[in-house]
Amino acid sequence: MKTSSIKTVNPATGKIEKEFQEMSEEQINQILDKAVYAFQQWKITSFEDRAEIIHTTASLMREKKEDLAKLCAKEMGKILEEGIAEVELCANILDYYADKSKEFLADKPIDTPQGKAFICYEPIGVILSVQPWNFPFYQLVRSSAPNIMAGNTMVMKHASNVPQCAEMMEKLFLDAGLPKGVYTNLFIPGSKVSNLAADNRIKGVALTGSEPAGASLASVAGKNIKKSTLELGGSDPFIVLEDADIDSAVEVAAYGRLWNAGQVCVSPKRIIVMESFADQFIQKSKEIYERVTVGDPLDPNTNLAPLSSQKALEEVISQVEKTVSQGAKLVFGGKKIKGEGAYMEPTILIGIKKGMLAYTDEIFGPVLCIYAVKNEAEAIELANDTEFGLGATIFSKDINHAVEVARKIDTGMVFINELTGTSPELPFGGTKQSGYGKELSELGIYEFVNEKLIRIAK
Repeated sequence: MKTSSIKTVNPATGKIEKEFQEMSEEQINQILDKAVYAFQQWKITSFEDRAEIIHTTASLMREKKEDLAKLCAKEMGKILEEGIAEVELCANILDYYADKSKEFLADKPIDTPQGKAFICYEPIGVILSVQPWNFPFYQLVRSSAPNIMAGNTMVMKHASNVPQCAEMMEKLFLDAGLPKGVYTNLFIPGSKVSNLAADNRIKGVALTGSEPAGASLASVAGKNIKKSTLELGGSDPFIVLEDADIDSAVEVAAYGRLWNAGQVCVSPKRIIVMESFADQFIQKSKEIYERVTVGDPLDPNTNLAPLSSQKALEEVISQVEKTVSQGAKLVFGGKKIKGEGAYMEPTILIGIKKGMLAYTDEIFGPVLCIYAVKNEAEAIELANDTEFGLGATIFSKDINHAVEVARKIDTGMVFINELTGTSPELPFGGTKQSGYGKELSELGIYEFVNEKLIRIAK
């Protein structure tokens, strides 16, 4: 039998733990037909009935949070504590949309001089969602919660290296009472996504992933006149202004870069500090990384777990080595840790200049890239000198001034005095090559609904 690309390879050991057979064309067609059929009933199901199921899903996730977190650790190497936090966030997102969707999608009157008019919001059908492995449950919930509550049905193509998480999410929804066909997992390789997106039964496409994958899927969606949303890569600047609390900024930046082993779209990719305290910042970062414990993601003492795969590890090390060969300086780490598993030393790079690989490419790993600039104007210029525009962080004691700086940064999100993150009520999304469209918050539920005008004559 042909080896499937859909399998669990434990990144801590490199061993295959479970393998899944790819779905046939016949199975895919059956799933799409069932999703279309389920939509006819789900779109007229009351918000109250939808909400009851989604609240139950949230409760199930909280009950099983440790088991779900262990599954994340097994499939992509997430630290247990981080996995539990991810599951709790998912439950909060589910509860948020269960509570708020009726309000968000209520008819909105339009002030018009004659007669009456209002906007009503209607689901559009089956949504294809393509999601990555780095947050195996959060990515699924972030995409599905608003769409399911809006009355759409979902077919979910999750990353091939987290199949057990994908399977588990569908089971959680079904166990909570969600009708079959409203949310269905697809075990298919990435090569089949474009054809699926072109299928007439699919009415909208959402993707979180790489820039090439996003461009490819958006092209298919556009050709077939379908709405799409894209959340792609990031090269997030982390600006430390002259008046910032240096110790606090160092800790947030250094540990923030180790979050999920650096495999986060909104991880602080470019730490931009003033020359006046750059040496101090670099030294303090090095001292933190010297104390980091790299190890088993299930060990509570671990600060840095393995990368998601051996391939991911090799890619990050190659990026570091290439950048150093171009003239950057390696202050700490940069190597694979000997032994089994995709473990890498926490790493610090400085002296990165325009034209070097790390200046333009997103490094998806535990690599802290520190840039020193003369002043705030240079910091803003450097922050914006990237094709990406997802998130950003600014550290300053002067909040009003920090907000002024934030307005000058070309990103979809800017966080002040904290790491760029996520919460149910906060819109998530970027600009430029980081994609388009918003997820979460009130904005996230409007992406795949028909905003229908109803006009009443006087």
